[in-house]
Amino acid sequence: PANQPTNPINQSTTPLVVNNSNFNNNLLAYTPTNNKEVMMDEYSGEDSTATTTTTTTTSTTTTTSGYSADDLPELLRHYYLRMFPIQPYYQWLSYGEEGKGKTFYNREFSFTLANDVYVRYQSFDSSDELKKQLVDNCPHKIDIGAVYTSKPRDHKKVKASEFHPVSKEVVFDIDMTDYNDIRTCCSSEDKRAICGLCWKFMTSALKVLDRALREDFGFEHLLWVYSGRRGIHCWVCDERARTLSQEARKAIAEYLQLVSGSDQKACKVSVSPSYPSADRAHDILLPYFNTIIEEQGIFGNDERRKAFLAALVDGKDPKIQTIVNDWEESSKQKSFEELEKKLQSHKMSGRFKQLVLQYTYPRLDIEVTKGMNHLLKSPFAVHPATGRVCIPIDPDTADEFDPLGVVTVADLIDDYNNHEESRLKPHVEYFQRFVDGLATHSQIEQNEEMDASMDW
Repeated sequence: PANQPTNPINQSTTPLVVNNSNFNNNLLAYTPTNNKEVMMDEYSGEDSTATTTTTTTTSTTTTTSGYSADDLPELLRHYYLRMFPIQPYYQWLSYGEEGKGKTFYNREFSFTLANDVYVRYQSFDSSDELKKQLVDNCPHKIDIGAVYTSKPRDHKKVKASEFHPVSKEVVFDIDMTDYNDIRTCCSSEDKRAICGLCWKFMTSALKVLDRALREDFGFEHLLWVYSGRRGIHCWVCDERARTLSQEARKAIAEYLQLVSGSDQKACKVSVSPSYPSADRAHDILLPYFNTIIEEQGIFGNDERRKAFLAALVDGKDPKIQTIVNDWEESSKQKSFEELEKKLQSHKMSGRFKQLVLQYTYPRLDIEVTKGMNHLLKSPFAVHPATGRVCIPIDPDTADEFDPLGVVTVADLIDDYNNHEESRLKPHVEYFQRFVDGLATHSQIEQNEEMDASMDW
């Protein structure tokens, strides 16, 4: 839009202009259903898009920040109109081809609209067109897919054999529900809930994968993003990663998958402790492991302790069973430190490493990583159940990240109406630095290729 400011986090009261005659561009309104007192202007006008509705069947969910899911349609309208960081977002997905290449306009987007209407194979020719569709349709969820041989919206106009993905970031999806067999702080009441105690599983997973992807595969441009509720995503954006075949993606996913198996399987670690990435992962995870064992109360009752010991013994070595039995009989407090000392004294540190990996190593949904057709939730989307924005996570400060304190879309509307600096600003600035780093790296590579071509 012509009047859109360069800064995506503009705090000016000057309204942004969207090419939609049904919007009263001079007005902004949001009346929370939980009766929170907020000073706002009036809104008038309805969306003319037939596929969009401003009603939702989502049950009311109110968070400590005042967000209610019943307010989502209006909140999203203003968020997409004024706050969504469209320019760095477009720059990211264009990968240096802004306005001149197929990387952006052959990219698939999917929208989940109100009442769970799911629309795939969306594509856009410009950032202006994408923004207009976001404002017009107010998707409750945005997913990003692959770059195809032609525009996804035209996929029915081409032969099926000629429409296929050609590039996509290597992505990883880690969800807290995959830890429900070992976390005790939230899963007993609501398996979808999270807290500061179990979030350590996510932090430790990020630390391990970030190191592995950089050191074992040489990737540099990793974008970590909060899922908005109970998980994290990683987008590996290096050009070398984006053009990998499905077989190569599968190989990476399987290399990194050290924990697998059903709940009925006692020991889920599928590699030897001498496996190269296992040693490094153990060193990263050990401090988290010691804290998690205590905070999750693994030794707090017989059932959890028996499950822990079953993973340690796993029916493989009677010597380990003897050590465990001796510990059970002789230890009054049955502390983990005592068991660890016994294992080390019998030179069983390898089995101890396996236990650390089982309880704290990242639990990956490798199908997400393997398939180029798989879509993943977009950065800066809003989770409809929590209202939280899917903000980037800086790996250097991941230990300080608080998922329950993440800014909500309701917070952003408050900031705008109270003429305060947006709480989204530092996250957009981090994202912009990430995108700029991609652009700089791409330019260096282009210069090197040019120099090589001129080398007689």
